[in-house]
Amino acid sequence: MFFDALPGAISLGLIWGVMAIGVFITYKVLDFADLTVDGSICTGGAVCAVMMAAGINAWVAVLVAVIAGALAGFVTGIFHTLLGIPAILSGILTQLILWSVNLKIMGQANTVVDTRNSYVIVTQLQAGWAILIMFGFLVVIVGGLYWFFGTEAGCGIRATGNNPNMSRAQGINVNLNKIIGLVISNALVALAGALLAQYQGFADINMGRGAIVIGLAAVIIGEAIVTRISRNFAVQLAGVVLGGIIYYIVYQFVIWLEIDTEYLKMLSAIVVAVFLAVPYWKKKYFYRFAGKKKRAEAKPLEGGESNG
Repeated sequence: MFFDALPGAISLGLIWGVMAIGVFITYKVLDFADLTVDGSICTGGAVCAVMMAAGINAWVAVLVAVIAGALAGFVTGIFHTLLGIPAILSGILTQLILWSVNLKIMGQANTVVDTRNSYVIVTQLQAGWAILIMFGFLVVIVGGLYWFFGTEAGCGIRATGNNPNMSRAQGINVNLNKIIGLVISNALVALAGALLAQYQGFADINMGRGAIVIGLAAVIIGEAIVTRISRNFAVQLAGVVLGGIIYYIVYQFVIWLEIDTEYLKMLSAIVVAVFLAVPYWKKKYFYRFAGKKKRAEAKPLEGGESNG
């Protein structure tokens, strides 16, 4: 039943919501099109899975995975700021490097995490418990980011993304802020990868394929939902998480329809495309229609009498 699968979809949506927050930091805050995430999410999963397979505690494995993701973001930042490589190409280059690094870390295409005989933080065998744990994770992450981006350093990063030229003129170290933003973003993405590896019981070299698309979809969905509610930064972050949950509920609904699995990737892409197109449709058609209606109501009535 579709409703029986909802806890699993929600828990997956919360895990990917962590990743989507990382995408939000680069895409919305830093205005940086970072494609590193397709590699760094796998790096987080690979590091976590290999360390747990060696008998290391799950929390320690997650911490090391986060550091590995931060290093991936640092490499992208160095490519862009010190070598002058465009943002998209910087992310692609790091992503290609991480493909080889991830294979070297695991030593094979995938690594199994023994979720039955070893301690894991989240597991699909206990989806309800996973939802509570992930909710706690996200409360800490959203609260921490809300605090950080309200500090002088955080405001500098936001200013850099908003207007780098003006920020540079005000004495802000734009290059350093870009590197810090990329480090934070990919650390969160790697955290999501580590939790995902524990949740599903394995890390795979292809687990990050299309991650940027899911992250962007969650950001766009969340933005469409919370924009009318509040422009508060914490609310926007919560909206991104909600976007991830909605995406996976829709994804689960497609599976529930028992459509041929060969079309699953195509349908997933179509769902993402629709969500990404919503802001454009709203701007082009809804606002235009509302504007025409408003102008029509403002036209003078017969005899020179106005609507006012």
